[in-house]
Amino acid sequence: MMNPIWPQPLDPLHSAALSALAAALPLVLVLVLMGGLRKSGLFASVCGLLSTVLLALGLWHMPAILVVWSTVYGMVYALWPILWIVFAALWLYNLTQDTGKFELFRRWMEQHASSDGSIQVVLVAFCFGALLEGTAGFGAPVAVTACLLVALGHPARRAVLVALIANTAPVAFGALGIPIIALAGVTGLDLGKLSAMAGRQVPVLSLLLPAYLILVVAGGKGLRRNWPVALVTGLSFGLTQFVVSNFWGPYIADVLASSLSIFATVAFLKIWRPRASEADGQMVRNAGVTANLSKPLTTRESSAAWLPWVMLSVVVILWSWLRLLPVGQSILPIPALHKGVLITLYQKPYAALYTFQPLGPGTAVFAATILTALCLRVPAGVFVRSGVKTFRQIRVPGLTVMAIVALAYLYNYSGMAYTLGATFAQVGPAFPLLSGFLGWIACFLSGSDTASNLLFGNLQVAAAHQLHLSPVLLAVTNSSGAVAGKMVSPQNIAVGVTTVGLIGQEGKVLRSAFWHSILLASVVSVIAFAQAYWVTWMVP
Repeated sequence: MMNPIWPQPLDPLHSAALSALAAALPLVLVLVLMGGLRKSGLFASVCGLLSTVLLALGLWHMPAILVVWSTVYGMVYALWPILWIVFAALWLYNLTQDTGKFELFRRWMEQHASSDGSIQVVLVAFCFGALLEGTAGFGAPVAVTACLLVALGHPARRAVLVALIANTAPVAFGALGIPIIALAGVTGLDLGKLSAMAGRQVPVLSLLLPAYLILVVAGGKGLRRNWPVALVTGLSFGLTQFVVSNFWGPYIADVLASSLSIFATVAFLKIWRPRASEADGQMVRNAGVTANLSKPLTTRESSAAWLPWVMLSVVVILWSWLRLLPVGQSILPIPALHKGVLITLYQKPYAALYTFQPLGPGTAVFAATILTALCLRVPAGVFVRSGVKTFRQIRVPGLTVMAIVALAYLYNYSGMAYTLGATFAQVGPAFPLLSGFLGWIACFLSGSDTASNLLFGNLQVAAAHQLHLSPVLLAVTNSSGAVAGKMVSPQNIAVGVTTVGLIGQEGKVLRSAFWHSILLASVVSVIAFAQAYWVTWMVP
């Protein structure tokens, strides 16, 4: 006999404002513990999860069996695919370190980005990070670029901060366009229009972000000194992102944009050099090398330096092109949870289908790691030691990720997310100003633009119909706003601090990133408001 379906209560306290405040408590708790009281990500995430469990049981009156399965579902999803992707990417990074190829790559970056720290941030965190986001995503860009910046002499916490900030512009088209593809699937809207709309919002961030990163690293003086390179990088990336997303689709918008921006930036630095600054010289001395003392790399050394990252890009692109992701996959309904919850807002059952893909994105990254080891003729012992080191690095952050994703899944299935979203939708014509922050909230919880779109994509469409606005515009604004939320997602921060030796300092990183995140989300919301009422011709 089937269990009766449980309807999510939208207003359990019989007051929209009070219910929304109650629903926001787990989010506020995590933010306060990490950002205000400087507690570890694991502690904050576990407390947030426990508070969500108590609210689900006590106020939302969710059956205990559904609470258990929602939590388990989130933990399993955190293990596979999220942590599997991060584990494989970190293994590749550790392998390059243990074989000396990371040092070659560091030297290549140093020689092509000069000794100027702000230009290094633009080339490494923004350009190269976007390439990693476009191919692998799911934390790999922050993990790798933060390590690379530390190796170039940047302080560890600042390296993580700028890696997080830089990992905003490419997120909407990350992992070969998965967030936009998922948005099309959950909303039923045309993929081409969604891609084009994203390509008319996100490139604005792409244009501004290199200059913003320079401002964060070097202040106003640094920006006045290096604005030409920021302009070249931002224009090359933003224009490519716009053209590809509008006339080709979401699949390789980031891959082409990042590749062209790397080429354009490096080529520009061949003919233009910034004035040296004392701070930059000190930073490089701290790294133990200077551009003048480093021997220029030979062609063979440069090829070896780039081989792991080129291999990663090629393998992931081919993996997607050959459609290997669904090969051998199993779709497993979660007991009791699958269609055991009624989404009251939409009056339809909530599916709970776990898709296990043995050849998922993490396996593609792992294949690239193996091929890199073979091409570099890495001894088996070195390969295994790199894997063991990676496992030790990821243990504590892995628990943090499992706790926060479990919180997100319970938050969704209990109806708290819909309570908060429905309250936002009641603000009327000003809704576009809040639309981006709905995506911010969802991505803060899940650490994924894709999950954010799955969570609030339909809610944005429903609000658009009620307000007689474009559903394509508001659905995409959810995705664009989410890119700013990823910067302060506990699981993303956990990945970043792991690779630079700052485990336990997640709260300090969140504090330093929070207002940057709010500012960028505000920019997205203002763009959406303008497109809704003033420049409606921008909406496809």
